[in-house]
Amino acid sequence: MNDSIAITPAATPSALPHSAWNRHNAIRWLRKMHGWIGLWGATLGLLFGTSGILLNHRAVLKIPAVQVQESTVQLPLPQPAPASAQAMVEWLRGELKLDHPNLKSREEPAHGVAWGDKSMTQPGHWQMSLTTPRMNVQADWWVGNSFITLKRSDNNFFAVLTNLHTGVGMGVAWVLLADTLAGSIILLSLSGVVLWTQLNCRRLIGAAIGVTALTLTVALALQAM
Repeated sequence: MNDSIAITPAATPSALPHSAWNRHNAIRWLRKMHGWIGLWGATLGLLFGTSGILLNHRAVLKIPAVQVQESTVQLPLPQPAPASAQAMVEWLRGELKLDHPNLKSREEPAHGVAWGDKSMTQPGHWQMSLTTPRMNVQADWWVGNSFITLKRSDNNFFAVLTNLHTGVGMGVAWVLLADTLAGSIILLSLSGVVLWTQLNCRRLIGAAIGVTALTLTVALALQAM
């Protein structure tokens, strides 16, 4: 008599119930998305994390995070003087070698002001400014003066990191790039919570940790107000 052994095929994803297969696919896709988003935000996260630590502890640890070197000079103007604030900006570009797109100007026309019981005319006031993470340049000129006042602040390495963190002197591209990091953190938080609840059986402990963290954050924020 020949004995035969029945071989049952191994369970495959296609053999799973439809709902279970959909859940399996969703979790697998979410894990991949979680990993790719984390990779995208890794470099920026390192920069913003380091500068964030400096900002948080600069007072307690006396980290020189905002030290700057300031200087003020008066620069003689050509004769005749530039006819407009924008013309003054172009002159400063060549004179100070400030070939930077962030150089801006503002022109305040002459207007009447009250001085005690008298009415006087305040001359026009032109202002030019250039702000980058590394330095800040301010130029002031009162129409009629033969010189323009220049103020410059040079930031140290820690101040540059701080300005990169806050976006000071950066263009729209940097702001949008930083927004992608903020969005990545939000997506990582949401996808991490979903993955944890789906892959971990200790959901009660997870809920307790989440509620504790939220309560502590709100309590400390309210205490600081």
